[in-house]
Amino acid sequence: MRRHSCFVFLFCGIFLPGILGFPQKNTSIDCDSLLPNYEAEPQTSAPPYIIAVSFDNFEPGNEIQVTLEALKDVGFKGFNLQAREIGGDVPVGTFKITDPNTKGLECHNVMNSAVSNANSDVKQKVTTTWIAPLDVKDLQFIATVVQDLEKFWVGIQSQTLTPTHSESVNGTGKSKRKVCFECIC
Repeated sequence: MRRHSCFVFLFCGIFLPGILGFPQKNTSIDCDSLLPNYEAEPQTSAPPYIIAVSFDNFEPGNEIQVTLEALKDVGFKGFNLQAREIGGDVPVGTFKITDPNTKGLECHNVMNSAVSNANSDVKQKVTTTWIAPLDVKDLQFIATVVQDLEKFWVGIQSQTLTPTHSESVNGTGKSKRKVCFECIC
């Protein structure tokens, strides 16, 4: 009888979730294509999510707060968020993980070059901090957001962020120019 109970328990633990419709899939999102690793088609409607940034220009080393937020009460379970140069297909910069619902990902051998969900709880908003690298051009934050296994949106974009030079403008948008009152030739 004891063996029979163990077998039933083991059987239920392995097969019952699949029978009841609880997928046992790893629903990670590919770093390059930003597509989830399961068979489903992305939504073509306007996404019910936005990506907001704290500044629209930056210098190397600046920290930009990035927020992925649901419009209305739809929520989301999964996401992959990256910064990419306009027209580029490789993540740039790194993320500082500040939200317990997020985790850093390694894309193209760079730790924390993307950020993703740390759990499958329904979220309304996540916030993270992006650190600007050297020698980068205009960029956007781009995301795939998974509402559930059947509904996800690929290529959600933030506004464009522009790099500046330290002698003209810093990440706060305030001028850092030095004025020369007396120049020696």
